[in-house]
Amino acid sequence: MNASTPAPAPAPATAAPALRFTHHGAVRGVTGSCHQLTLPDGRSVLVDCGLFQGAETSPDGAGAAQLEVKFSLAGVVALVVTHVHIDHVGRVPYLMAAGFKGPIICSQASAQLLPMVLEDALKVGFTRNQALIEGFLAQLRRQLVPLAYKQWHTVLQGSEGAAGGTCGLKLRLQPAGHILGSAYVELDASWPVPGAKLVTKPQTRRVVFSGDLGAPYTPLLPAPQAPASADVVVMESTYGDNLHEGRKTRRQRLQALCEHAFGNGGVLLVPAFSIGRTQELLYELEEIMHRNRLRPAAPGVAWGDVQVVVDSPLAADFTAGYAQLKAHWDAEARAKLAAGRHPLDFAQLTTVDDHAAHLRMVAALARSARPAIVIAASGMCSGGRIVNYLKAMLGDARHDVLFCGYQAAGTPGRAIQAYGPRGGYVELDGQRFDIRAKVHTLPGFSAHADQKDLLGFIGRMRKPPRQVRLVHGDDEAKQTLAALLRQRHPGLDVVVPVG
Repeated sequence: MNASTPAPAPAPATAAPALRFTHHGAVRGVTGSCHQLTLPDGRSVLVDCGLFQGAETSPDGAGAAQLEVKFSLAGVVALVVTHVHIDHVGRVPYLMAAGFKGPIICSQASAQLLPMVLEDALKVGFTRNQALIEGFLAQLRRQLVPLAYKQWHTVLQGSEGAAGGTCGLKLRLQPAGHILGSAYVELDASWPVPGAKLVTKPQTRRVVFSGDLGAPYTPLLPAPQAPASADVVVMESTYGDNLHEGRKTRRQRLQALCEHAFGNGGVLLVPAFSIGRTQELLYELEEIMHRNRLRPAAPGVAWGDVQVVVDSPLAADFTAGYAQLKAHWDAEARAKLAAGRHPLDFAQLTTVDDHAAHLRMVAALARSARPAIVIAASGMCSGGRIVNYLKAMLGDARHDVLFCGYQAAGTPGRAIQAYGPRGGYVELDGQRFDIRAKVHTLPGFSAHADQKDLLGFIGRMRKPPRQVRLVHGDDEAKQTLAALLRQRHPGLDVVVPVG
């Protein structure tokens, strides 16, 4: 099966032309999400346009080192953004540079957060010229079309009729529970019946793009609800072969890891994405500290003396953004605010802004025995400020490293995760660093749905789909999930696109 394939169609008296799917990313792993839905008349819509990380590439050769958009934009009428993680939006500047001037449709919260993400991405990987960046951001804001959840939006106004009718496309966004503003997309496509001599009701199909689905009970966010129906679902499969721990268990394990690090006189380093994971960790750490405020974190160390360091300007900006978007928080989080607690802005939290302060913090924590938890980007250790902490502390057995998110193949994070427990080494910026710090993984903190949740997303539909296309996952995860879907839904066409 190629990455570009038609959707299934029933067998009416007059055969209908099929919708076509082309996957420009997230078919050889979990990064670079970019999917294209093409209507029978050749016009199309893109869903996401993300950055590749590590060794992952697209079917057309794009990868971490080749960011230009090489596929044709002829007929592309809109871009839909499911959420603002960099592996879903990081190539939007390159899409616009390639000539895309259409609407960029996203949720209202994503519309506020996306300019921050792309400004940071441009500074890191493109230019420091502020005039150029401001020009790009102004153009981006002109193209943004913020939508409220559950609100239908017409992308193409189709017309009913005989063979002269035109294709139509409308969409709506539903909460996905992954990060603030995340959405899955329901698209209704319609087109005239080919060869019809009389006015005939058009053919219609409903397509759902899951984006990244969140796990139930994710802090701050309501759990996603499955759509009522779909003909085709393009679904992520990151944890298609994995079940997460319950929230209570993972919080207990996080507390135990913190106490272990503090007992050794070390620091707990947490590589984390600036958006979503950082805020979720802060929320859970505030809860741990609140519950244990009268207990020691380690011999001679009070929980009240533990410093939580967010060393990422972007993460700090997004944490402030999350705080400003309280209307999108779930009931539990709003209840904490009403009780006078501040889960994203508590007394022991320190943010580090400029680079000089960052270097001072690295040096101070590396040589001291001060109890601290450092949360810094990037989540896969492929750049950002976490790299300096790792260089300074990986070789010291007092410290601990905690991974609580997926590590893509070819990234330093994957290498540390794989070789750290065996006393191996990792290359950072071309230098070899031995790993003596203890390395831990808490997959239960993932903001992604697990196998049970993904199966439930399909299983809870009142009208099940005819086809599910699995993307955004390693091959083993996709194949495991595909087998379970076929077993539970006999006759379901499960497609695993390949590059």
